Amino acid sequence: MPTNVYFDTGTKSEQHLYEDLMIEQLKIYGQDVFYIPRTLVKEDELFGEDTLSKFDDAYQIEMYFENVEGYEGEKEIMSKFGLQMNEDVTFVVARRRFEQLVSHDSNLIVKTRPNEGDLVYFPKVKKIFEISFVDHDDPFYQVHNVPAFKLKCKTFEYSGEDIDTGITEIDAIETANSLDQLVYQLSLEDGTGSLLTETGDYIIQEAFVVDTIDENAMNDFFDTQDDTIIDFTESNPFGDIGKVG
Repeated sequence: MPTNVYFDTGTKSEQHLYEDLMIEQLKIYGQDVFYIPRTLVKEDELFGEDTLSKFDDAYQIEMYFENVEGYEGEKEIMSKFGLQMNEDVTFVVARRRFEQLVSHDSNLIVKTRPNEGDLVYFPKVKKIFEISFVDHDDPFYQVHNVPAFKLKCKTFEYSGEDIDTGITEIDAIETANSLDQLVYQLSLEDGTGSLLTETGDYIIQEAFVVDTIDENAMNDFFDTQDDTIIDFTESNPFGDIGKVG
């Protein structure tokens, strides 16, 4: 027997009411976060990635932190690469609010929804998460409508992307983690260019020390330890690399 025709749960008015109630709940129990779209600079169509991508915009929007008990995922694990922090989260955002605040951004790869690869900055914990999957049908068609997105996110691992959103605490992540020497170049006072040597090379500030920027780097350690292990005498065909004495 078909469903009762006198109880249609898919009317526009009921759908809007359901959306309004969800948005109200998100505004009460949600958190203020920043949605950061990824801008593709030079996409590799073969591998489907862009190593030169950048982040130029940030939009404040309310989202609900689904797991109230804390982070999901494997969390802290010891691997062959050392201690890894695999902290996953799930954010819930209203579809209508996303369309109002974010979807007009010209950098969105898919305009109608959040995109995998975009970032979410959570100010309360001062962490950035990368969207790994967007679930667009959970809850599944209540009142014949899907009013929300669930964003499955993982901890963002910075790998040299340009971050220039205009939000100081977000942009500071690039400054604190970038290993690009040009970030530490001396610039002219009027901001029109960089200070160069007579040979046209950039002048890099002394603050650029790899071991200081990346706490896991061991450049200086290996540079001194190789002197006690590898023979760098004149008979060595590989040349003088280390510094003995």
